[in-house]
Amino acid sequence: MNVDEALKQRVSIRAFTDAPVSEQLVRDILEAARWAPSGGNLQPARVIAVAGPARQAVIDLASANLPGDIGERFVYPANLWEPFRSRRYKVGEDMYALLGVPREDRAGRLRQFARNYQFFGAPVGLFFVIDERMGYGQWAHMGMLMQSIALAALARGLGACMQEAWATLRKPLHAHFALGASEMLYCGMALGYADARAPVNSLRSERAPVEEFATFIGF
Repeated sequence: MNVDEALKQRVSIRAFTDAPVSEQLVRDILEAARWAPSGGNLQPARVIAVAGPARQAVIDLASANLPGDIGERFVYPANLWEPFRSRRYKVGEDMYALLGVPREDRAGRLRQFARNYQFFGAPVGLFFVIDERMGYGQWAHMGMLMQSIALAALARGLGACMQEAWATLRKPLHAHFALGASEMLYCGMALGYADARAPVNSLRSERAPVEEFATFIGF
């Protein structure tokens, strides 16, 4: 699999098998991903990997603390404008259509969203931590690490789902992981083997054509 193929094949997996993922395999993925770009070589992100009882402890924590509080570090801007609002709406509707959950079934949609806090059944959860004193550039570098982890996982036959939903539980997770005073949890990631039978895993969100987001000058 070359880089182009990996970029096109990577999707957010929202249904996993219960096949275990060894610590060594997670280490191999992180070993590859640690070469992600990092401005000034700061390497600002820290990764916490949970499995087994540690994973279940986080799931239990979520159950006891939901709905949580996103705080000032919101995931999406308020009153999202076009074309971004339509893009977000469409991918959500496409996902629920594959799940067979109609728009009027609010309870069903909430149950599906709550599966974020169970890692969608994945046996491994990753959490990404950064120092609050870091700037916007370092947040971008953390995103590069996350993308690299997802691609390295795909190359090894695993799937992943980046989960900003965990941001609603930053405060309880901060205490749970005994993070430093200036550290904050950004998001989580589910990691495991995709359930090929699950229709939701066939979701391939659309991407804007190059002409829509790129400007070429001087060619």
